[in-house]
Amino acid sequence: MRRIMLAIAPIMALAPLTALAGSLDQPVSEAPVTVLPAPTPVQAAPANALGFTLRGGLAVSPEYFGSDDYVVGPDLGFALDRLRFGPFDIGSDDPDFVSEGFGLRGSFRYIGEREAADVDAVAGLDDVDAALELGLGAGYDTRNFGVFADVRRGFGGHESYVAELGADAYFYPNDRLTLRAGPRALFAEDDYAQTYFGAPGFEARGGLISAGAEIGGVYEIDDRWGVDAAVTYERLMNDAADSPVTEDDEQFGARLGITRQLDFRF
Repeated sequence: MRRIMLAIAPIMALAPLTALAGSLDQPVSEAPVTVLPAPTPVQAAPANALGFTLRGGLAVSPEYFGSDDYVVGPDLGFALDRLRFGPFDIGSDDPDFVSEGFGLRGSFRYIGEREAADVDAVAGLDDVDAALELGLGAGYDTRNFGVFADVRRGFGGHESYVAELGADAYFYPNDRLTLRAGPRALFAEDDYAQTYFGAPGFEARGGLISAGAEIGGVYEIDDRWGVDAAVTYERLMNDAADSPVTEDDEQFGARLGITRQLDFRF
């Protein structure tokens, strides 16, 4: 309907001029000729949009916090790329969009269960159920660096608050590869420290739990698929390092996964 209206409008505007050209031998009225403007196209309301990236792969990590034994397990990740719903408009429809400035972010972490029998050097420990930490964070990004602060609450194995601080420098060896590297620090309440580092005769207090660094990168295979990898190092601090549960205060980790971007319009 929009195209038909636009096609008719020029014909309506030319109609008085055609009549005038066919009667040049007649007196011409001095009345002005009214030209009807073309109708303004009606812009369709933008559709709601949801875009996110899923990551799935394998990770190598200590068997439990402070362990010197390592295990291989699944690795899952989630990142919100696009949200347009009502008053909310986060991200961009441009696939090459790079977020800059201040922004909010979701944050979560899964901690597997720990059985008392896993800790050979300490008797009298309780089993610790698996925990899921959920929360929010804020960050500031530019093309070359970024900083963030996340706060999460635990459910299950522990029910306290933790805070994670970090920063990254970004590097772009080519159009498809993005590298990042930067420091990390984890803070937690007393309940968290006691749950994972407390022992009979040793009461672990919260505060700075660990400090370290992460180096990672993402390679974009195409607009939808990618490869994400990272290696981590953290050193347990304060009571977490002094705990009899801790066999090694230097903890390493690595992960490798495939990413898939998903977009929905509704």
